[in-house]
Amino acid sequence: MSESSVSGSGGGVGRSDSPGVGLGPTAVVLGVFSVVGAWVPALVLVTLPWTIIGGALAVVLGAMGIHHARRGVGRLWAAVAGTALGVGGFVGSTALIWSFGG
Repeated sequence: MSESSVSGSGGGVGRSDSPGVGLGPTAVVLGVFSVVGAWVPALVLVTLPWTIIGGALAVVLGAMGIHHARRGVGRLWAAVAGTALGVGGFVGSTALIWSFGG
């Protein structure tokens, strides 16, 4: 088999899929989970520890995605959105725990 048929999408010559391409969308997914888990009252008690972890991971992966996107590999706006959502979820979850005195 040729190399282009193994890669899946069969993109153009010189196109290489880097792991940096997936950092932005992954940060968005984790950020949305973190924000929804932190700010929807029905889900707070179930998802509270996971929203802190998801928010922190979204911030880290989003920052890495921004770094890769500025170098020409990756999706800048997805990484920025994931970072912002991660910060919102992380801060919301942390403030909630802090307000309960824990």
